[in-house]
Order: sequence, then C-alpha cells, then structure tokens
Amino acid sequence: MDTSQYAELFLTESREHVSSVNHWLLELERGAGGDEPVSAIFRSVHTIKGMSATMGYGVVAELSHEMETLLDRVRRGTLAITPEVMDVLFHAADVLEQAVEASVEGRLGDVRADPVLARLRAMGHATPRTSAAIAAVPFGESLWTAEAPAGAGLLVRVRLAKETPLRGVRAFLIVQTLKRLGEITGVSPSLAALQGDEFDLDFAVRLQTEATAAEITKQVRSAGDVAAVEVEAAGDASASAPQAVPETKAAARPSGMLMAVGEAATPAHADATPTPATAGHSARHVRIDLRRLDALMNLIGELVIARGRLQQIGATLDDPALNETLTQASRLIADLRDEIVTSRMVPVWQVFDRFPRLVRDAARGLNKRINFTIEGKDIELDRSMLDEIGDPIVHLLRNAVDHGFAGPDERVRAGKPAEGQLVLSAVRDRSAVVIRVADDGRGIDRARVLAKAREAGLVDAGKVELTDEDLVRLISRPGFSTAEQVTDLSGRGVGVDAVFSRVRALGGSVDIKSQTGVGTTVTLRLPLTLAILRALLTRVAGETYALPMTHVCETVELQAESLTTLRGREVMTLREDVLPLMRLRRIVGLPPREASGREHVIVVELADRRAGLVVDGLAGQEEIVVKQYDPVRSDVQAFSGATILGDGSPALILDVGSLS
Repeated sequence: MDTSQYAELFLTESREHVSSVNHWLLELERGAGGDEPVSAIFRSVHTIKGMSATMGYGVVAELSHEMETLLDRVRRGTLAITPEVMDVLFHAADVLEQAVEASVEGRLGDVRADPVLARLRAMGHATPRTSAAIAAVPFGESLWTAEAPAGAGLLVRVRLAKETPLRGVRAFLIVQTLKRLGEITGVSPSLAALQGDEFDLDFAVRLQTEATAAEITKQVRSAGDVAAVEVEAAGDASASAPQAVPETKAAARPSGMLMAVGEAATPAHADATPTPATAGHSARHVRIDLRRLDALMNLIGELVIARGRLQQIGATLDDPALNETLTQASRLIADLRDEIVTSRMVPVWQVFDRFPRLVRDAARGLNKRINFTIEGKDIELDRSMLDEIGDPIVHLLRNAVDHGFAGPDERVRAGKPAEGQLVLSAVRDRSAVVIRVADDGRGIDRARVLAKAREAGLVDAGKVELTDEDLVRLISRPGFSTAEQVTDLSGRGVGVDAVFSRVRALGGSVDIKSQTGVGTTVTLRLPLTLAILRALLTRVAGETYALPMTHVCETVELQAESLTTLRGREVMTLREDVLPLMRLRRIVGLPPREASGREHVIVVELADRRAGLVVDGLAGQEEIVVKQYDPVRSDVQAFSGATILGDGSPALILDVGSLS
C-alpha cells in the first residue's frame, strides 16, 4: 500500500496528539486531575503508535511503544511520578515531535532517539510485569451494528474508538492493512461508504488468509483508535473472543487494571442504534490546504475592488435597473466575503496551547516558580494572523520569565507569593482581537531605562521621569536593552522591538503598562483578518490615505478655541479630555497648510490611550483590500500597506501604532 498520500494527514493528527501530550504532562507534573492525565497521555501516545506503524515510521512507533510501557507502569502504580520520570517524559515528547516531523520529511538522520529510548527502557522495564492478565469479556452479536458481509473466509469485526477523528480514513487504513494478510472477499458497509464516513463505529470484513486470529488482531490494532476486534470463522460466532485494548477514556477503575473490551463496549452498545445526527452525518468536515483559502481570499479581494469601481460608475449613470442589480451584487459579494473570512477563522488555542510547555521549561531553567494561565482560548483569529502572532507572544513570555520575575526567595522578601502569576489572555473588542501578557513581577525599572537612554543620548540630560509613552518609545527601539548580560532566553529591548515590528506589520498596535514592583502588562491589538479591512478615507493636499476603523473612535471638526500647547506639544480639548495632536501633513512630509479652511480631527485609540490626527478632509468609509507595500523612503514608517480604491486610484494605509 502506498501510504505517502496519507503523510500530511498523519502529520496533522500527530501534531495534535503531541500537543495533547504536552498539555497533560504539565497537568501530571502539577498533580492535577487524578488519574486523567496519565490516561490521556497514554491514549495520545497509543494513537500515534498505531498510525506510525501503519505508515511504516519505525522510530516514531518505537518511541511511542516505550512511552506506553513507562506510562503503563505509572498507571498500574509500580512506578512513582518523580522529577526524573517527568524529565524523561518531557524529553521523550520533544524527541517524538521531532521524529514525527522528520519521518514525514524523510530526514530521520537528524533525530537522535537512542539516548531517550535507553532512558525510557531503563524506567519502563525496571521490574517485570506483575499485573493480572487483562480480562476479555465475551459479548454477543448485539454489540455490532454492521451486517456480516457475504463471501468466503474469516469474519473480522472492528469497532473504532468513540473519539476517533476522521474515522473513514482510519477504517480504510485498517482494510488496507488486512489486504496484506490475504484476500478481501467482502466489506460491510461498502468500501465507498467507509471512505465517505457513512457508517457508525463498526464495520466487518471477510478475509481469506492463513494468518491466525491473534496475528489478524495485532495488525488491526496497529492502525490505532481501535476499541474492539473480533475474528471468527464462517458460521462460528465463538471462534475468537474479543481482544482487549488499552483504555480509551478516563474512567475510574482500580489501579493496575486495563480496560477490557467489555468495558469499552458498554457505552458503545447503548448508542448502537444511530441517532439522527450520526445516521445523517449532518456535521461534515473536510481538510483544505491553506493555500486554497489564501487564493479564495485574494479573489474575493479583487472582487471587492471591482465592486467599488462598479459602484462609482453606477453613481454617474443614474440607471435604476443598474443600481438595483449593483445593490444585489454588492450584497452577494459581502456575504461571500463573510463566508470566506469565517472559513479562515480558527481559535487561538491552536497556537496558545504550545506556550505552557515553553513557560514551564524557561522557568525551570531559571529556578523560578511561575503559575501560567491562558484565558480566552476560544477567541478566533484569521489563520494567517494567528501564525504571524506566535513569535511575538513567544518574545513576550520569555521576557516576562527572564526579566519580569524574581526568584522565589526574592519575591517572598518583597512581600509577594513565592510563585509568580503569568497570564496570557485574548478578548474580542469590536472588529479587533486584544491579546495581553500580564505578570505580577518586578515591573520595568524606569530609572534604569532612563539612565540607559541618557547614556545613549536618546533623551534630554535634564529629564527626570518617563511617561508610559516615553517608556514604550525607548524600549521598542532596535537594540535598546537594560540587561547587564545577554541570556539565551531574551533581551527585553530586542524582544519588544521584534514584537513592535511584527505587530505593526500586521496592522496592529502595542501598548505597555508597567509599575515597578507590581508588574507589567503588554497589550497587542490586532485586526481579525489581514486581507480586507473597513477603513476611513482621509485627504491631505489632494492625496488620499486609509485609516483602519479598528483604531477610530470618532471624528470632529477642529475648532481654533480648542487648541493649546502643553509641554511644548500641540493639544486640543475635547469635552473633558486633553488629546495630543498629530498632523498628517507633517507625518507624510507635506508642507503646512497655507489657505485657511476647515480641518478635521480623527480621534484614534491605541490600547487605552487616545490622540487626535489632524487631516484636511474626510472622504467616507470603504472596505479596502490590503496589499503589500515597500516604502521608497526608508525613514517613513507611517504605513502598513497599500490599497486600490473604488475609482482605481491607489492609497496608502496608515499604521496608527507608529504615529507620534
């Protein structure tokens, strides 16, 4: 069988299982969840072993098998959870992840699995098995819903585990595995039905073979996610007892007992009659290459531009029939855009779930105690946006662990708990997502930052304190750092610079609040998607610029009596607020306005700070398609991209986070 066509599926599923292993290893180390972490880790490792054996990835299968053996000792109570055991399991999970990737890419020579295999074997086989034999509970024909297919040979019945993902693919792999043992003379349901997920959890195969029932069972179970197997000769319902498999769900049972098939069959038997949902398979899913979704997004972007152009033309013709058709087409295009954007949205946990392990390893390496929590895992972001934001969050977490937190003894002397609190959260805010990294550590030492800034000539020698805006501007400068020595984990200046660069490139903003001795909170504000934005069109000196609506609070006409100067900076009073002003003409390098006339102020929001952007005029709102932009002048950092307007003219997209 050519398994190469399933390599991508194997890689995707294995990554999910490795992520689950890391999650439950952290729970196991914390002593949370009772027996559930060990059972959950065992299930994921067992599934990887079955899939890798089917694919012929020997190193992955061997690693999984040895991890199973060690976990079995833990589950039976013959091996205690110690720091040494946890270190071996964490190391094994890392090597397992590397082996999965290397196997699919055909570069197994890059993986050094022997050292961890030796340690797993030393722990897993330290004492002989003494547990009782696994009970195999007989069951009758009522367990199975699939009819016995006609044909000669042995009848092989298979029931998949209830939580099996893509069970049609799993069933097809099992049938292909059985083909290696002999001739398939019948399948029930049909092979086409199996591949289309048009079956419940069990199916039956007629197999002409010289292999024994034990050999057949072993091959079937090697595919993974198998809850029960029964092999019987034609006309003989008792030829082979059902074969037990490792437990497939975390249920309370005496230590040292594995789940027999009778136990797994009990809940399955209760829903052997398909419910309307399972019978009709109303929830259908397909895996789509992200490149196809990118292509769809590009096409809908071009369609949005064409719609804007048609609306401009329609407005000049004043044809009722044309206008009605354009309105209908616009609505359909908007619906199509929303569906495509929604199809690209994924929950942030798909990236966030790898961070607990990162924080654990970093804290352990620095002998610090940190309780890391994640909030808002179900908040959704565009898949491309989520991929891009992973590295900035890694920078922030490493900075917090390395620089933000003191050791347990120092925290206690400062009147704090020995264990620090680090929180990563995501919340939806209008058409944006706000991601925060907050710690209760030392906070940023403003005096130290000010001293370094004076030394580098970045601030006036007479400056005695730093505002939050000053602090952000300084620590986000390339190469600025207060660290006395470089560490493997981070450098607060370098890390923040990388965060600012990446987030601004995504059309977002960064805000930092820090209080010495209390802690630091870094806030990232990001648009939901990179491709299509709602923007406010502004004009200065006859040129049009687009400002993402995610940053716009309101617009007002500039009144001369509201203007004043504070600390050498132009500000305006708006109701009870004092807003610093930025003039777009100066930002883009245009001469000051000569003729008198009305000017407008766009009140923009950056995290919890507001400012006013002065422009000559407003040209309304429009959906814009973001295009890559390479500035001709390297000193102009005010733009995050470009777009094509409805009249066919280009416009630059303002990067609000870089305006000052």
